[in-house]
Amino acid sequence: MADDSASRSSDPPASALVVLVHGAWHGAWCWSALQAELDQRGIASLAIDLPGHGASSEPIGGLHDDAAAVTSLLDHLAERGAGPVVLVGHSYGGAVISQAAAERTDVSHLAYLTAFALDDGESVLGCLGSLERHDVDLAAATVPTADGSATTLDPATAAAALYGSCPPHAVRAALPRLGPQSMASMTEAASGAPRHTIPSTYVVCAQDRAVHPAHQRAMAERCSRQHELDTDHSPFMSAVGPTADIIEQIAITA
Repeated sequence: MADDSASRSSDPPASALVVLVHGAWHGAWCWSALQAELDQRGIASLAIDLPGHGASSEPIGGLHDDAAAVTSLLDHLAERGAGPVVLVGHSYGGAVISQAAAERTDVSHLAYLTAFALDDGESVLGCLGSLERHDVDLAAATVPTADGSATTLDPATAAAALYGSCPPHAVRAALPRLGPQSMASMTEAASGAPRHTIPSTYVVCAQDRAVHPAHQRAMAERCSRQHELDTDHSPFMSAVGPTADIIEQIAITA
């Protein structure tokens, strides 16, 4: 009988499914380069369009609406027997994954990429207001809609705030895809604090000009583990390899 131990030893380790949740104004499209890298490593991932973003035809909503969309996806994956899931949230997406993971047993790890790791009862703006003030370039790029229910981004200033370390061709492709973001997503409070029961990782981006690194480090203290990358607000485009390294390690140990 042939000895298949060599082939077994070369098999990649089993890994959890990675669900990627984008931040404000973005869509699932922003994860494409990172997903391609994860594919090369044999790490399965899915990226969701939150309501009203990317290819979604639903109206934009608040934090609870966005979290409900992620919860619906998790329910669908559970019905398919997907097994443990790692939730990765970028920026505002950190608030979404925290809300979505509350009281679930199928989420094995929460990963925050320069993201809002909210506590129970906090909103994004409430969290920022509780921290020491630090000015960022994103404030100048944010433009309220006429009725004040949402914000958009000025492409002329958004590029520096969001994509300062990204390849120019990636920035040119990203800017036309940005869409409105509801004010409710920034003001609705999270309910539950799943990081008390679910392991979590925070990735600080030291050159971020949208979420100040000092604010990131304060939220990183709320998580089980911390990493730091010397890059901008969009590590999925500017630091694809190092970001994939972190997510890969989480996925194969979750």
